Amino acid sequence: MLNLLRLYLSMPHSLPASLERIWLVDASIFVFRAWFIRNPLPKDTSGHPVNAVHGFLRFVYHLLQEQKPQHIGFAFDTSLQNSERKAIYPAYKANRSPAPEELKYQFKLCREFLEALGIIQAASTTHEADDLIGTWAVQQRSPERQIIIISGDKDLAQLLQQQDIWWDYNRRGALSAGGVKDSFGVWPEQIADQLAIAGDKADNIPGVPGVGMSTAAKLLKRFGSVDTMLVNLEQIGSMQVLGAKRLQQLITQHQASICLARQLTTINCQVPDVPFDLSRQAKDFVRLQELATLLKFSQEQYELWAKV
Repeated sequence: MLNLLRLYLSMPHSLPASLERIWLVDASIFVFRAWFIRNPLPKDTSGHPVNAVHGFLRFVYHLLQEQKPQHIGFAFDTSLQNSERKAIYPAYKANRSPAPEELKYQFKLCREFLEALGIIQAASTTHEADDLIGTWAVQQRSPERQIIIISGDKDLAQLLQQQDIWWDYNRRGALSAGGVKDSFGVWPEQIADQLAIAGDKADNIPGVPGVGMSTAAKLLKRFGSVDTMLVNLEQIGSMQVLGAKRLQQLITQHQASICLARQLTTINCQVPDVPFDLSRQAKDFVRLQELATLLKFSQEQYELWAKV
């Protein structure tokens, strides 16, 4: 009930209540969060650790039970050694260690469980989950629909339009476009530019040295976009910010880096072969029972999943 209240309070109240909601879930982050909860460490009937599966499925169950989405898609990340971003910048995400085999196994079970529930899930060998969600958002958007993006990654907030929502489910209140501006200092359409200027340590994207997210937000408040900023470099030195002249020098010196970074921080919304129909499908009860048995779910737990 509290989550529903937060969602309601964060929505623009001028929107009609009859809007059809499209739920787009950045699945991997919720698997990773559960992966780090290892005590106690549950195992399946084959002896494999399934802590990430259990944690992820708790999140899924609460989402389905509380929100009852009729149109929902889960996007997963896979190993992307040949991704578009790697081709542009080989050091992209080079700071991340490869997933261990036991985590890959758990990702597989998470995806299989969603399929058994009749829920669309997708991954790509060349594009990230962000790009799948961006493509879905473009595919599904209409004046009669509201896109709700479930993620803990603020990069995805760049996809929001007026009636959309970004929500780090169960961790913080849902944010509309105005809420993104209040929380991050920039409008959704400026998120990619902000990250291009300040960098993104999580993805190993270098920013302008000494320029953080707050300063990047001030630059975008003044110029609106990276493009406008780069054709008006001489105006940076007259801004009412500490060290404006030095800031102008830094931006001037790192123009090429900023332009490269923006290619990495901008979500690709044209991924081919992404499932279009996100309507919930009929459950595969046979497969659902097999997975419930593998995960050592009780009969009562299985019945809850069968009804959700």
